[in-house]
Amino acid sequence: MAILKHIASKNSDYGEAQRYLIFQHDEYTGKPIPDENGNMQLREEYYLDGVECDPFSFDMECKELNARFHKNRTYDEIKSHHYIISFDPKDRDECGLTGEQAQRLGLEYCRKNFPGHQALVCTHTDGHNGSGNIHVHIVINSLRKNDVERQGFMERDCNSRAGRKHHLTNNYLVYLKQSLMDLCQRENLHQVDLLTKAERQVTEKEYHAKRTGQKKLEERNMQMLSEGITPRATVFQTQKEYLRTSIEEAAASAHDLKEFEQILSEKFNIKFKISRGRFSYLHPDRDKPITGRSLGTHYEKDYLMEVIGNNSRLENIEKEQTVQKKGLRKENPHNRKHSTDRQEISAGTDAPTAPFEKSGLRLVTDLQNCIKAQQSRAYANKVKLSNLQNMARTLSYVQEHGYDTLESMEGRLAELKRQTSTSLKELKGTEARLRQVNEQIHYTGQYLANKSVYAQLQKSKTKAQFRQEHSAKITLYETALKFLKGKAGGGKLPTLQMLKVEKEKLLAEKKERQERYYSYREQKKELDTVCANIHAALGLTDSKPVHKQVREERE
Repeated sequence: MAILKHIASKNSDYGEAQRYLIFQHDEYTGKPIPDENGNMQLREEYYLDGVECDPFSFDMECKELNARFHKNRTYDEIKSHHYIISFDPKDRDECGLTGEQAQRLGLEYCRKNFPGHQALVCTHTDGHNGSGNIHVHIVINSLRKNDVERQGFMERDCNSRAGRKHHLTNNYLVYLKQSLMDLCQRENLHQVDLLTKAERQVTEKEYHAKRTGQKKLEERNMQMLSEGITPRATVFQTQKEYLRTSIEEAAASAHDLKEFEQILSEKFNIKFKISRGRFSYLHPDRDKPITGRSLGTHYEKDYLMEVIGNNSRLENIEKEQTVQKKGLRKENPHNRKHSTDRQEISAGTDAPTAPFEKSGLRLVTDLQNCIKAQQSRAYANKVKLSNLQNMARTLSYVQEHGYDTLESMEGRLAELKRQTSTSLKELKGTEARLRQVNEQIHYTGQYLANKSVYAQLQKSKTKAQFRQEHSAKITLYETALKFLKGKAGGGKLPTLQMLKVEKEKLLAEKKERQERYYSYREQKKELDTVCANIHAALGLTDSKPVHKQVREERE
């Protein structure tokens, strides 16, 4: 189970990374552990190599490269990237992983995924958490030293050139994780799916904060016990852990978002916020909210809405179960009217004209093919009640929308599918044009920002020297100009103001087409469900395919 960690550093002292890799450090404070004479101690076992540099002059070579390209000179620039590959402790005992083998794999991984960069590759065999897991440190200079052949993970051609900086995009990170998984599979090592988001997202920073906090809490509790005081808290809880626990408790009892927000506020003093469709939470001791995404998938919108919705449905089932039981006692079985033999449903032939509103329709469950229902009588009864509810909603939908035959419903469904497909194509076309305009705006800004430098180049008497001194800005200018001319097709280049006006129009058009697409999509989903339920009620599931709700290309 190898995992990948990444740390971006703005520290200009490259020698600090060297010292950390070679000498013993306290894992809590990050400070070196001196010997009895106050000198730093070498690690008991480590393997160190350099890529595109000598490992013991890594710091000087990085500084020389930065000076040559005039990069990494300001505080805000990222000077180095630190990647850590942590192998599963079982890899040593069960798979025979050694420090030498891990170092070889680390060097291979570095050369493949960070080509052209100066790098330190160092393997430690002493896991900081006491597990003794073997782990590899890869520290690279953010600036590329040599030109390399463009790789698939490089977004642009220029990213393969010397003097370009390392940028870890989301797509690049996915590639790095997949590369590590492939490496572990090839070497028959334990592995985990690194591409699946964790239900509880615990970062390295939070992990260390919990360890440090727990240690301090235990020390304080020991002091209190010595004074005859019983400690109230024995387990340290980070702010994120407090949020997770509180959210889980609130979601388990809430039946809608309003109640969910109320429980968090009144019981836990947590402020709940929805921004751009994403959930975030404000801890009582913080000024800035924490997003659900940073807590884990179980604290985001999709999962919580499902949990809260299940609570509401269970409550309704219990209420309706009571009503059904009372109704069944009063009902005379000889007076029942069966409707499963009917092929037509009374209503008007026209499609619904009222504004679309979600009705909460669900597909009925086929009890004959439901294994869980066959194994549990109680579950089967619950499904039967749920089917009764869904069929009642289905008939109500048919009557409200004026359908009199199955053919009229299916005709309307076919029309909605066509409208949904057409509106989606229109929306994608608008989004594609919007991406093009955004790209033009980007390169126009790049063109204007470096135009003066290029003008100076034209006037310079020593053009070669001037180009060498200002190569980065001149390259940016020429790249932008080439792109813009290609888009203009020999015509006049659009101004930045013209592009911004066009962008505003496209954004308004995108919003309008999104609303139209979502409306058609939801209508289609509901009518699809209605048709499927009617087919099931009429016993047409064998002769006619049942319409199923399918996940759309876009959510």
